[in-house]
Amino acid sequence: MEKKMTSGEIAKKAGVSQKAVRLYDEKGLLKPADYSEGNYRLYDKESLVILEKIVALKTIGFSLEEIRDNLVAGDAVDIEDALRIQLKEMEDRKYQTQKVIDAINRTLDRKNGKLDWDDVADMVRNISLDQKADEHHWDALKHTSKEQDWYEKIFEMLEIGNGERVLDLGCGYAKLWRNNWSRIPEGTGILGYDIHGSWADDFEKYVKENKKDLPDGVDIKVVFEDLEGDKAWKQIDKEKRFSLVIAHYLNFELKDPEKLIERASKAVAKGGRFSINGPAVNRWKLYFKSVFDEIGLKASFVGDMIREETKVQDECDEMLGKYFTRVEKKEVSNRWHYDNSADIIDKMKAVFEGDEKFISDNEKKLAAYFDKKIKKDGEIVITVDSLFRCCHK
Repeated sequence: MEKKMTSGEIAKKAGVSQKAVRLYDEKGLLKPADYSEGNYRLYDKESLVILEKIVALKTIGFSLEEIRDNLVAGDAVDIEDALRIQLKEMEDRKYQTQKVIDAINRTLDRKNGKLDWDDVADMVRNISLDQKADEHHWDALKHTSKEQDWYEKIFEMLEIGNGERVLDLGCGYAKLWRNNWSRIPEGTGILGYDIHGSWADDFEKYVKENKKDLPDGVDIKVVFEDLEGDKAWKQIDKEKRFSLVIAHYLNFELKDPEKLIERASKAVAKGGRFSINGPAVNRWKLYFKSVFDEIGLKASFVGDMIREETKVQDECDEMLGKYFTRVEKKEVSNRWHYDNSADIIDKMKAVFEGDEKFISDNEKKLAAYFDKKIKKDGEIVITVDSLFRCCHK
């Protein structure tokens, strides 16, 4: 007859505490095989196999509820699927943890020991902005993969000529340059500014490793300084004026965008230009407003948002006019492809963050509208324009 184990004995064999064994029993994961005459829990070899499985799955990040509901009695296919899901979740958490580490390092580097709680609040805000930017990036990759690369379009919009001197403010990961590496005009000099602990660290490494593949005479340097501090601009002022200054996807992270624009204007040579994608009306809101109107849904909050964004856009244009002789608006278009209504509705909820209830309340009508179009044409293609300003000195 097989000898049964007490809770202490099975816990020792599995390398866990007796308290853990009792917890797994309470959660319905590990039931005793029998009870002693004194009503103590007893376990057999099969119990040990289950306990070892629980310990293994818990070690790689599964919650007790996930183990109980899906895995203890799951077959091989269920386990493989669950492991793949768990792997993705852990990779996402790893990525987010690294983003927080980078943000803390940036804050420490920038403040040099002079920290207060406002700095911590700014750090949290920037982490949130980074996360939203990442979500938008992956969403765009999913739905615009059939189209020309986005950064190739921006590169072409800039119309960079041979021998230009370019200042890239907040260069970051620098997809503008990476994705057009062999297309950078000969003799172009590029000076990128950012701070340590950002994606610019990776770009500096990329430049060193791929410099040999650049067109003739192209020179790229990365300088690590805070663009909201004076030191960076003292360094920039020592340089000759630039024919092109770029500040893309940067102003949203600044405490004082106008101060940067004023300083950037002084770095632009006479006849040169400054490219920025500042505040603008969200083109997705314009598209979704047309959908609401066509369906007959009254969404007054959308009109309010568009009016407010129009006001901010106009204020930005007026402010740019203080520092440049002419502000030219350039639209860069991208086409988003959708073959199911759920993804479009998810996008709608992301665009109207804070008003998801309205969308959820009308989800059936919206899904029917989009499903009908998809059934007719195979997919819905939405053209969305992004506004850039080319400011001339």
